[in-house]
Amino acid sequence: MNTRLVETDIPARLDRLSWNRFHTLIIVALGITWVLDGLEVTLAGAVSGALKESPTLRFSNTDIGIAGTAYLVGAVLGALFFGWLTDRLGRKKLFFITLAVYLAATGLTAFSWNLWSFCLFRFLTGAGIGGEYTAINSTIQEFIPAKYRGRTDLIVNGSFWVGAALGALGSIVLLDPTHFAPDLGWRICFGIGALLGLAILLLRTFIPESPRWLVTHGRAAEGEAIVRHIETHAPEGLAPHAGPKVALHARTHTPLREVFHTLFHLHRLRALVGLTLMSAQAFFYNAVFFTYALVLTDFYGIAADKVGLYILPFAAGNFLGPVVLGHLFDTVGRRPMIAGTYLISGLLLAVTGWMFQQGMLTATGQTLAWMAVFFFASAAASSAYLTVGETFPLEIRALAIAAFYALGTGLGGALGPVIFGALVETGSRDAVFGGYLFGSALMAFAALVQWRWGVAAERRALEDVAAPLSLARR
Repeated sequence: MNTRLVETDIPARLDRLSWNRFHTLIIVALGITWVLDGLEVTLAGAVSGALKESPTLRFSNTDIGIAGTAYLVGAVLGALFFGWLTDRLGRKKLFFITLAVYLAATGLTAFSWNLWSFCLFRFLTGAGIGGEYTAINSTIQEFIPAKYRGRTDLIVNGSFWVGAALGALGSIVLLDPTHFAPDLGWRICFGIGALLGLAILLLRTFIPESPRWLVTHGRAAEGEAIVRHIETHAPEGLAPHAGPKVALHARTHTPLREVFHTLFHLHRLRALVGLTLMSAQAFFYNAVFFTYALVLTDFYGIAADKVGLYILPFAAGNFLGPVVLGHLFDTVGRRPMIAGTYLISGLLLAVTGWMFQQGMLTATGQTLAWMAVFFFASAAASSAYLTVGETFPLEIRALAIAAFYALGTGLGGALGPVIFGALVETGSRDAVFGGYLFGSALMAFAALVQWRWGVAAERRALEDVAAPLSLARR
């Protein structure tokens, strides 16, 4: 592979900036994806009853399960495919492509005419969202200054729950048969997602390519122009070329054999940490969230059309966790905060599960208990995405995020709802408590792995945390 040596101070200049208007634009234009995802997931879960009552679709419970699986498979495969393309073709191209895929697919879902058309469109919607995870996380991490990177990433990922709250509110109105016909309300839900995606697509036209990615691909002049433009927004007015330089061998792409060598040999302990964190939080979250409505209806007698009201405080706890705790990940440090939030959320789930088993909670008490659990668990889950992004080299960052998201979702995310669904189906509080204890143990194990092998990445340049594969050795 032909390469040429490039010396640049672009990473140092990006990291020394104070927060300015450009960073706010980045967060709004890219981070709003998680709001959209939360809206999408919540609405999709809320319309299950409407899909069964639709005179066109008439889905069974099995059909709804198949559709959910189609979305999950799409998200996993989309993350892997688009993650690979993100590292190869660039961040900007892919965050346009993935959003366009989502926009088109969720819009088409509103016009589904049978099970297989619905599943196809849900698969493509999942592929778009999975690709968004990789393109957006890598872009945000490469633009945000090191001293703000932890809290920013946590808050952006936690904003999923703002979308969940909006989806819960929207479902109460859109799925009310007194407002919309049974075959219309659920279609409007998906149509709204497409319209919001279109608005975000227009907003993203103002976001440039990652200068870090440009430099490694031999386009240093373009990266330099972008950084100069960002510096014009800086209130301190720092002069360019003020940071230490790094020498890189520019190249068009990273061979897959080097990708696998880096993930599973050079950084195998980091891979272990990333996989453990992603799998534990995926099981923990999906097990509870996807059986949330079942617990409320089966054990507390809450009517199905009132479940959305209980999602609102749950979503509030999930969003407030990263907002309140986020800055500690940059000050106290990654290792203690990631390990601490995993351990605390696991212990709180065990206590909450015991109170549930003993019949000590009402529906309101159960919701308040889950708010406390997921105040910490939300910060923990968001930190998993932060970890797998910042602890691997720039050339494979997006693919690393995709790989661990896919493996974590496959190992934990897919099993959690199935296991807990079966436990809830037994009608036994003891059985459900056993499931909670298992999820608690997974989070505690992840905390130990993070404490032992986690990387102290706080306030450090990405190139310092994980040296680029194209770094010129001297």
